[in-house]
Amino acid sequence: MEMINTTGRRKASIARVYLKDGSGNIVINGKDLKVYFTQEHIQNKVLEPLRTVEVENIYDLKINVHGGGYKGQAEAIRMGIARALVKLNEEFRPALKSAKYLTRDSRVVERKKYGKPKARKSFQFSKR
Repeated sequence: MEMINTTGRRKASIARVYLKDGSGNIVINGKDLKVYFTQEHIQNKVLEPLRTVEVENIYDLKINVHGGGYKGQAEAIRMGIARALVKLNEEFRPALKSAKYLTRDSRVVERKKYGKPKARKSFQFSKR
C-alpha cells in the first residue's frame, strides 16, 4: 500500500496526515502522540476516527500540524485522519460521517470591534 496524505483544518490549525500500513505508531511533528499531547482527553480526540472504524493498531500515522492551540490542532488531526481512512476504504464513510468527523467546523473567533474591549463586551455604562 502506498502512503495516503490528506489535510484537516480547524480554527487556525492545519494538519497534514500521512497514513500507511504499520503497527499503530502515531508521530506528530517528530514526537510521539503521548509526548506531543500530554492530556489524555486530547489523545482520545485524535484516536476517535480510528476507534470508530476499529483499525487502531493497523496503520502508522505521520502528522505535521501547525497553527492554533492544542485543541484546534487535535481536531484538525482528527479530521485529517478521518479523510485518510475514507480515501483508504470508502466503506468507512457512513460511520465517520455520522460521527461528524468529515465535516469542517467553521467556527472561528469573532473579530474585535472598535470602541469595545472585545468582540461584543462593552465598557460599563454610566448615565451621569
